[in-house]
Amino acid sequence: MPEKGVKPVAQNRKARHDYFVLEVYEAGIELRGTEVKSIRLGQANLKDSFCQVKAGELFAEGVHISPYEKGNIFNVNPTRPRRLLMHKAQIRKLEQAVMQKGLTLVPLSLYFKDGRVKMEVAVCKGKKLYDKRDDAAKRDAKRAIEREFKARM
Repeated sequence: MPEKGVKPVAQNRKARHDYFVLEVYEAGIELRGTEVKSIRLGQANLKDSFCQVKAGELFAEGVHISPYEKGNIFNVNPTRPRRLLMHKAQIRKLEQAVMQKGLTLVPLSLYFKDGRVKMEVAVCKGKKLYDKRDDAAKRDAKRAIEREFKARM
C-alpha cells in the first residue's frame, strides 16, 4: 500500500528569489523506466527548469533526474522534456497567462503525494534587480527584529 501524505523531494529555491509567484498549480508528471526510483533517492534537481505549453500539452523542460545507478537499458536522458498531467481547461488557462507580457511557468517543487510523483507549477512574473534588493532588505530587517526580541528575553 502506498505511503499517505506529502514527502518533498526537490525544491526550486531560486524561483522564489527570481520571480513573483502569482498562482500555484499541482500537476502529475509522466515518468519512464527507473525515474521514479531515482526520485525516491532524492536525485532530482529543478534548478534552471521551466514549463511550456506545446500543442495543448504542458511540458517541464530542464528538470534533471539523475539516472538510476542500478538501472540498465531502462535509464533515459536525465534532462529530457517531461509531460505534465493537468486538466485541459487548466492547461488552456496557463497558456493564456503565459501569453501575457512578462509571465512564465516555473516548477517550484517535486514531491510524492500518496505514493505518486507531483510537481508544483507556478505562474510567475520576473523580478527586477530593485525588487530583489527590497526583498533582501525586508528579510534582513525581520531577522534584526527577531534577534533583538530574543536578546531582550
